[in-house]
Amino acid sequence: MAERTEQVDGVNGATPAPTPKRRGLEELFQYPLMTALTERRTRRVARGVSVDSGELSWHSTNEPTPLSKLEEALLIVSTGITGITIHDGPLMKPDGGQELGTPFLNILARAASSADNAQATALFMINDEGIWLLKRPRGQEALDLLGQFPQRWGDWTEDDWIAAAAAVKVRIWDKRLEFPRIFPYYLGWNKQLSNRPGTTIFFPVVDCTRQTINALLILLSEPDGQRPLFIDDWQPFRPKTPSDWVAWAGMKLRLLPDIPYHPIGGIRRAQSKFINKDNTIPLGAAHTMRTDHESFLLLQNLMLLGQGMGLGGWIHSAVFPQYIFQRDEAKGWYGLGFRHAVPTVQHRRWPPVPASQAHPVGIDGVLEGLCPPYVTSLDDAVEQVLAEKHGAQGAYADRGIFARSYRSAASGEAYLRHAAPHPPGAIKYTKEICNYIYETYGRFPAHIDAFYTPGIWLQFSHLEMEYYEQFYDPALFRQQARHDELWDRD
Repeated sequence: MAERTEQVDGVNGATPAPTPKRRGLEELFQYPLMTALTERRTRRVARGVSVDSGELSWHSTNEPTPLSKLEEALLIVSTGITGITIHDGPLMKPDGGQELGTPFLNILARAASSADNAQATALFMINDEGIWLLKRPRGQEALDLLGQFPQRWGDWTEDDWIAAAAAVKVRIWDKRLEFPRIFPYYLGWNKQLSNRPGTTIFFPVVDCTRQTINALLILLSEPDGQRPLFIDDWQPFRPKTPSDWVAWAGMKLRLLPDIPYHPIGGIRRAQSKFINKDNTIPLGAAHTMRTDHESFLLLQNLMLLGQGMGLGGWIHSAVFPQYIFQRDEAKGWYGLGFRHAVPTVQHRRWPPVPASQAHPVGIDGVLEGLCPPYVTSLDDAVEQVLAEKHGAQGAYADRGIFARSYRSAASGEAYLRHAAPHPPGAIKYTKEICNYIYETYGRFPAHIDAFYTPGIWLQFSHLEMEYYEQFYDPALFRQQARHDELWDRD
């Protein structure tokens, strides 16, 4: 029986005597960034893997060699919380009005940039022991975790790294992710080289629900005359309510050429002074709201770190998204086990993909999107985002945490005193948009899945060094050739 939500204990309890640092850890902090950039390469063949390539074939006599706890810990921690963000932006508009000062969903900083600091990318780690979710501690929980270790990573012991990584690892399955090694699951070379025993894989999954709502709130917090009118580019304009029909009859010659698609909120919204009907945004243009960019930056950071550690690293096509989220042992699908929500609205003519499809919305009790069935309504989802920003436990609620990036607490207090929240009209229109999407397409979001993956993962391994030494220029694997002497005590 697979294990679910097993928290790994590694922070509390008795602490063994710290072990001395090995050379690899010491040299890692001296490894030049420019060297990592120039020597970063894709290296695919893990220890224990054979290659059938005619005259370039290689038969391995090695056993797979998993990454050590320390090696995995360095990779895990390097994707996590690193301190406090800086709110180095204006609070006043040139015309003297207040600028929105609270765009971020999180105050603590992560190792990679994130749209509005949404930190929406969840990383799953896959190894021989199973599938792990790497938790993203927030607020005081994250500070409490950071407070257990020296402020500078360079001062950490090996035990510190392992304990910090253990604190965020949650095992969701006790079997390595696996699918039949044929297309349409694996592609090309990946059938033979990807997700092999001994490898460790990092797979990014992006929660698009919160940042979709937050981005709408931000866009609709622009000044009067600049707020956009959202239109549904999948629906030609048809008045929805009786009042819309009356209004449309009186202005159709003027309105229809300007707004060929359905204005969300109807003609009444298009006529309102709150928005500018000449500044339209199609729902389809929003896509991920740039939320997926964080995942690419995290993978690039990991690749550079892996180069410094002398590991093999390979970013490549994962098991395809329509399969990897699923788990069906009868089909040989050992995926992530996400719940999928089927659209509640049936259309006579299906809208484009993905709106017509069931989509991954979460893993119950582990990782849940801000959408049905985890919220009762889209109004509640919007209110939840506002609570996560401004509620009693919200990102901007703890003034002590917020002030940590300033020289004095008074400066942090001054910022929050002048930071304008989202205006009521922005909240109201955001709810209209979110409810429109759900009522029209029976799912939220519609133009992107609640949990989206770019479709790539990053595999780390100890390399089959004899293969590389037999066939390749040694300049292409200098750091990897030194790995064992730097990281192994034996």
